Amino acid sequence: MSLSAPAIRARKRSRGDAPLVMVTAYDEPSARYADAAGVDIILVGDSMANVVLGQTDTLHLSVEEMAHHVAAVAAAHPLAHVVADMPWMSYHVGWADAVRNAAVLVRSGAQSVKLEGGHERLEVVRALLDAEIPVMGHLGLTPQSVLAFGGFKVQAKSREAAKLLVEDALLLQEVGVYAIVIEGVPRLVGSEVTAALEIPTIGIGAGPDTDGQVLVFHDLLGMTSRKPARFVRQYAQVGEVITDAIGRYAADVRSGAFPREDESYSNPEELTH
Repeated sequence: MSLSAPAIRARKRSRGDAPLVMVTAYDEPSARYADAAGVDIILVGDSMANVVLGQTDTLHLSVEEMAHHVAAVAAAHPLAHVVADMPWMSYHVGWADAVRNAAVLVRSGAQSVKLEGGHERLEVVRALLDAEIPVMGHLGLTPQSVLAFGGFKVQAKSREAAKLLVEDALLLQEVGVYAIVIEGVPRLVGSEVTAALEIPTIGIGAGPDTDGQVLVFHDLLGMTSRKPARFVRQYAQVGEVITDAIGRYAADVRSGAFPREDESYSNPEELTH
């Protein structure tokens, strides 16, 4: 049985619970490896646009594209909870469309959906919850707001902005989200919003005091071409391993060392006479 949204909602470090571990995945192999590592939550993130499709932002993904990758992740049958990002403009133009779009992701294998924004998204969150679809919130540096922010910039740097973020988090909690991602804020803000909530926070660039952490699969494995953000710790350089392996394969093909006799099918007797 995979981890449920209500079970995640009950996890809080201040109550003695272990921190939540979330990582992104976009296909069956990445989900299988992440689940084998024992993560709690797999996020089929719209970060796929950056690390898989090579785009500079997350604004070009459709619901259909997200559903395709959700289905691939679900095919790994992970014990981890699978949450899917709702793409940009899939929940911005009315609650009815938002519910229909979220249903597509759920039917593809998501157990919940994540969307960005606070007070301005309350009607949509209510509608999704009324449709029995669990919702994870996302505040702070919300990547779908990159055009409005003027780039990927740290948020809530003033006392007033920090106060508004905490207020948005409390509103989302009151409506019924089961957890909130807090991204790209000063450590003190991550700590304050975590302390203000009874539901868990999951940080990414929000300091060590949140109730969990999330990183992008390709970032933590060293598989991206761009300079990692300050909050990224790279636990391996898998990209170098991949390049080396393919380079050795290419060399063997060119030298005639691949394939060997034992890597070829033997000739049937009737072909040799």
